[in-house]
Amino acid sequence: MADTVLYEVSDGLATITLNRPEAMNAMNIETKVALRDAAQAAAADGGVRAILLTAAGDRAFCVGQDLKEHIGLLAADKESGSQHTMSTVREHYNPIVRALTGAPKPVVAAVNGVAAGAGFGFALCADYRIVADTAAFNTSFAGVALTADSGMSWNLPRVIGPGRAADLLLFPRSITAQEAFELGIANRLVPSSELRDEAEKVARALAAGPTVAYAALKEAVAYGLTHSLDETLEKEDELQARAGASEDHVIAVQAFVNKEKPKYLGR
Repeated sequence: MADTVLYEVSDGLATITLNRPEAMNAMNIETKVALRDAAQAAAADGGVRAILLTAAGDRAFCVGQDLKEHIGLLAADKESGSQHTMSTVREHYNPIVRALTGAPKPVVAAVNGVAAGAGFGFALCADYRIVADTAAFNTSFAGVALTADSGMSWNLPRVIGPGRAADLLLFPRSITAQEAFELGIANRLVPSSELRDEAEKVARALAAGPTVAYAALKEAVAYGLTHSLDETLEKEDELQARAGASEDHVIAVQAFVNKEKPKYLGR
C-alpha cells in the first residue's frame, strides 16, 4: 500500500490510518486506491475482528476530495472530451463504502479533526464514532456544486433523520463536535488528547468480543431499516440461528453459568 494510508493488524484489530496530514488527509488518487485496498483487505481477513479507521495529524480526519488534483483532472477531461475524473465514485468511493459498511465485524472511526465531504461520508460508514472535542463536520458537496457520494445520501439520513440531513446537505456548514454529538453523529465525545487511546480501547474491546454476533447485529440493523416488520422478524430468526451456532455463544453461556469472564474466539 502507499504511504498515504498505513495498515496494521495486531491482536485481531486492523488499524487503517489516513496519512497525508500535510494535505489535511485529502483524497488524491493514490490515497483513494490505498484506502480502498486497505478497507477491502480488513473486511475480508478472517483474522481481523474489528477495524479502526483513523488519521494522522491534529487538523483533519479527512477533508474529502483533493481539489488541487481534481481541478487538473477536470481540465484534462475537458481537453480530451471525456468524463473519467468522476468515475472515481464508482472505482474508489463506492468500494470503500461497501467494504466498511459490509464488513462482518465492527468498524470504529476516530475523528481527530475536520471531516468534510467524503471524509464525513467515510466516518459515517463506521458502526461507532469516537470524536475529538476539537473536530468538526461539513457535508461540503453542494458548496462545490456536487451531489453527495461516499455513501452519505444513505448513511446521513439514517443517523440524523432525513429532515436534518437535507439541511446539512443543502446548506453546508461546519458543525462542531458538540453539535455532532447532540445530533447522534458522534457516539462518544472525548478530549483531543485522549482520542487515540480511547478509540484503541474501544476497538480492541470489540476485537476481543463475539465477532459472529457483532456481524449479525450489523446485518440486522441494516436490514431492518429497509424491510417490513415481518421480514425483519424472519431475518432475526435467521441471524439468531447463526449466532446461536457459534462457538462464542457456547463460551458465553458457560462463562455466565460459571460466573467467569468469557474469552471469545471470534467464531
